[in-house]
Amino acid sequence: MDVESRQGPKGGDTMAASEVSVDWRGRPCGSRKHGGMKAAVFVLGIQAFEMMAIAAVGNNLITYVFNEMHYPLSKSANIVTNFIGTVFLLSLLGGFLSDSYLGSFWTMLIFGFVELSGFILLAVQAHLPQLRPPACDMMAAAAEAAGECEEAGGVKAGIFFAALYLVALGSGCLKPNIIAHGADQFRRGGGGGDGDGDGDGGDGKRLSSYFNAAYFSFCVGELVALTVLVWVQTRSGMDVGFGVSAAAMAVGLISLVAGVFFYRNKPPQGSIFMPIAKVFIAAVTKRKQVCPSSSSSIAASQTVIPATGAAPVHRINKFRFLDKACVKVQDGHGRGGGDGGKESVWPPCTPAEVEQVKVLLCVVPIFACTIVFNTILAQLQTFSVQQGSAMDTRIGSGGGGAAFHIPPASLQAIPYLVLIALVPAYEACFVPAMRRATGVDTGITPLQRIGVGLFAVTFSMVAAALVEARRRRHAGLLSIFWIAPQFLVFGVSEMFTAVGLIEFFYKQSLSGMQAFLTSMTYCSYSFGFYLSSVLVSLVNKVTSGDVAGGGSAGGGWLSDNDLNKDRLDLFYWLLAGLSLLNFFNYLFWSRWYSKSVETTMQVAGVRGEGGGGGGGEQQEEKGVDEVNMDH
Repeated sequence: MDVESRQGPKGGDTMAASEVSVDWRGRPCGSRKHGGMKAAVFVLGIQAFEMMAIAAVGNNLITYVFNEMHYPLSKSANIVTNFIGTVFLLSLLGGFLSDSYLGSFWTMLIFGFVELSGFILLAVQAHLPQLRPPACDMMAAAAEAAGECEEAGGVKAGIFFAALYLVALGSGCLKPNIIAHGADQFRRGGGGGDGDGDGDGGDGKRLSSYFNAAYFSFCVGELVALTVLVWVQTRSGMDVGFGVSAAAMAVGLISLVAGVFFYRNKPPQGSIFMPIAKVFIAAVTKRKQVCPSSSSSIAASQTVIPATGAAPVHRINKFRFLDKACVKVQDGHGRGGGDGGKESVWPPCTPAEVEQVKVLLCVVPIFACTIVFNTILAQLQTFSVQQGSAMDTRIGSGGGGAAFHIPPASLQAIPYLVLIALVPAYEACFVPAMRRATGVDTGITPLQRIGVGLFAVTFSMVAAALVEARRRRHAGLLSIFWIAPQFLVFGVSEMFTAVGLIEFFYKQSLSGMQAFLTSMTYCSYSFGFYLSSVLVSLVNKVTSGDVAGGGSAGGGWLSDNDLNKDRLDLFYWLLAGLSLLNFFNYLFWSRWYSKSVETTMQVAGVRGEGGGGGGGEQQEEKGVDEVNMDH
């Protein structure tokens, strides 16, 4: 038996090709003409305008579903969370299509127009009364007798859900490609990074700065949506609001197309799942073979080639059974694979292919630990909006003149207003200070950044529970600004967790899979919103009839359309407890991940120009030093 140390017939070429960037005509990019911030700024444009459009719809959607479509409050909350969850789940489809067949630019352009068509259809339905149920006051109906308002059904419901999920399809396929395409303008590979974002060179710093700039762009889009666009929806009607979202989406598409001459484009590589399937099938087929005695034997058996512009591949000391996929088997010689035998019809995989599959498996627990974080986000976009509706929304005394009323959904703008100042301060002050203290180019590693956010978000739910308990004691008299802290704490925690997670996934160095890996970030949002729907239904079922425990007679904590009868405060406390448990779970898995990554190295299957074995050893030693320093 020996371990294959060759260039795979397709794997090596694929990985090499994945590092090649072309312009809009398919010609090799020029280092000065293409890429860099001059190209990324157009991507930041569609990032801001698309976020502006989708946030204006998503953050105030529960108001439209409840007041105009006449669905009960708990069902309305589930419709919103299912919609947002679907947006993020479909990001997997967008990442797959981009990496495999279309490329990020064409994926964004095609599905950008799909999203635009959904906004237009929503605006048309909101404008035409015959496409909606008859007007009815749901709050008055809830106070008098349930079921008086006609719930949307039939063709009307069909049009609504068709429009809603056109938006979900377009936005979901767009999101991961916005991040990946922008980051591709800076990515040069190499640099000795370990995939944790802490050992990169100058390009790693620029890439990390780009992720912060992308989050800043995201905050600007959210802020405009939650102030100007939500105010338009409240003042001029949802039809005008949806129309403005459509206009914002159109401007974003114009920004995307305007940068076409400057983009560095990564060509699609064919199905990204075939190399993954190949590794698993090869490992199962060769399951009776002897696994290499140590992970170092695989490294020793391969030619380590430093690649110019190629991303390094992790050496993972977990999932050793997959190393059997690299075994070269000779028929007729059993485990020994002696000379003269006929080679097995199933070719061995390259170590690079095996290590990339291991990376995918290793990041799954990190991904799973962020689901509860996004379940909390779901509450801020649903129940917290309704919580604000049940409070005093006036600004000023109102004596002598009409007081200004704040749209409850606009309260979500508070953290983004603060973050617009905090994100540049984080990049200009926090990162350099932490860089001097830790020696890490990005200040703190992405895993540490995620952990800070997961710990902080618990206090968002603590604040929400305390304020809701106080609101119940002062029904209708408590100012809406009391719920600002829960939004503010979540916004700060999101700056750490969301950006850290995107950076962590993108820097896993899976050649040709950047968009798909980035989509896992959004998939976490999806599972978080779906979990929210499950929790709402489960809590209602468990607490049904639990009058002593806070539930209403015959119903659960969240079964009424009236928050004064529901026990939203207890639900918030439940989420705070889950969040704290999730943080300790994350500490375990982040430590497990750190111990799994032995080193970062170039392995066979990653092609490069020039360089020899000595350069590879230097690269390996550098990777070891970085991992030891960071972990």
